[in-house]
Amino acid sequence: MTDHAKSHTSTPGPEELRAQVEETRRELGETVEALAARADVKTQARNKATRLKKEARAKAAAAKEQVSGAAHTVSEKVQERTPEQAQAKAKHAAETTRGNPAVPVAAGAAVLALILLARRRRRH
Repeated sequence: MTDHAKSHTSTPGPEELRAQVEETRRELGETVEALAARADVKTQARNKATRLKKEARAKAAAAKEQVSGAAHTVSEKVQERTPEQAQAKAKHAAETTRGNPAVPVAAGAAVLALILLARRRRRH
């Protein structure tokens, strides 16, 4: 016998043993449920997909608001300019781009990076 068992002067009665058995069964049931939940990959994937969809919708809504605001600002600026001013500005931008090929290359690289990032996120 262990020291702990020797220190008890009385042995547990049948009711106390039944209570201990019931408590052990309850704990075992909770453990089994927790393990089953962890093993249910399909439900976990479904929950993650739902969470990611919500996040994507929120980000899309924020981006839509931002684009809408930017479009409104551009529209106002375009309306303020005369056609001659707009044409001169476009001509200047075209000349600047022709003189500096790094600008379209950088823009293309940024677009490519965004596409690769989006594809990578879809895979995970």
